[in-house]
Amino acid sequence: MIQQVFFEALKIILIVTFLMIFVEWLQIKFKDKIKRVITKNKKNQIIGGSFLGIIPGCITTFFAVNLYSHGLMGFGALVAIMLATAGDEAFVMLAMMPKTAFLIFGICFVVGIIGGFLADKIAKKIKLKRAKPCVIETHKKVEFNTKHFLKKHVWGHIIKKHIPKLFLWIFFSLLIVEILLQRFDLVAILPKNVLLLILLAALIGIIPESGPHLIFLTLFAEGLIPFSVLLTSSIVQDGHGLLPLLSYSVKDTIKVKIFNVIFGLTIGLFLFLIGV
Repeated sequence: MIQQVFFEALKIILIVTFLMIFVEWLQIKFKDKIKRVITKNKKNQIIGGSFLGIIPGCITTFFAVNLYSHGLMGFGALVAIMLATAGDEAFVMLAMMPKTAFLIFGICFVVGIIGGFLADKIAKKIKLKRAKPCVIETHKKVEFNTKHFLKKHVWGHIIKKHIPKLFLWIFFSLLIVEILLQRFDLVAILPKNVLLLILLAALIGIIPESGPHLIFLTLFAEGLIPFSVLLTSSIVQDGHGLLPLLSYSVKDTIKVKIFNVIFGLTIGLFLFLIGV
């Protein structure tokens, strides 16, 4: 069983690694154009932020937090990207269940836009204050360098920093579910606790890490939990996206997370009530 789970996790992580390298290359190659389009106006920021959010991985959320910390992106746009993103979990969804992944990306994109505009209006109405923007330092434009990309981004960032930890989360998530399936009748137990699972997914979603959420993805892949639980997890959690925001402003991080949890629970509970 362990050998079977190991090779399944290995197959998933190979696909994830390729996708992460490709997405990182795209973001680095076109980040100047993305920045120009997004920072034009508030509407562009929210729609563009939500679009950045559905791009798998954490690098686009890091990019958005950088824009926010320098005063180039508003609070609503930041909420939009955090609602839309599923962090590194998105890569695993693409590897394990591409059709479901694209469905979730589409829903999260719409949720991000709606949530971003609502958050912006609520923030204005209650006069929500944001942290003071940092001073922007001007840098010379650096051309894309393949050697630097392979050394710094592929090896230094993706392979050394993300892949080992992500592989362990995938492996142990698959292993735990496989053990539980052999020892317990999870099919009979879990559906009775869907509401509890939605609340748990939202609670775990507060953790600024993609790994813990993979357990919901694995359970869904096995047909053990409904779509509402997986979607709640995907909306509430932000992967590593909150980490740089925490270093910039703890208060702003808490404010963004409150909106995430409220929107995620609202949608999750609505789907639960209609039996999805």
